[in-house]
Amino acid sequence: MRPRFTVPPSLADIEDIAHEAYARIPFELRRYVTDVVIRIEEFADEETQDEMDLESPFDLLGLYRGVSLDRQSVADARQEPDMIFLYRSPILDYWCETGDDLTRIVRHVLIHEIGHHFGLSDEDMERIEEQI
Repeated sequence: MRPRFTVPPSLADIEDIAHEAYARIPFELRRYVTDVVIRIEEFADEETQDEMDLESPFDLLGLYRGVSLDRQSVADARQEPDMIFLYRSPILDYWCETGDDLTRIVRHVLIHEIGHHFGLSDEDMERIEEQI
């Protein structure tokens, strides 16, 4: 069990939690995510915030950038790797607002973004999350 934080978790702390959550994803799914880069940032960049028409940078906890597996083609030339972004400040803000377990929140956001990599529905993602 992860100790309670007495100071706000750092980017490295959130990264550690994300890697622990990733390791608990069933291998049958994880093997299709090995080339996806997971990055922890403070907030989404301004371009992403504008693109998503966010009212506040705190509105986005995570983001998948790439071409989902259901839309990939071997004929497509890939320019950049698929990436999952987890945004520390919005995650911590949500954590403080809800009082939920931080590990559960990070796991939820990570699984949701991995689900976008697979092209899964929200219901599919909820089912996967219940299994881990």
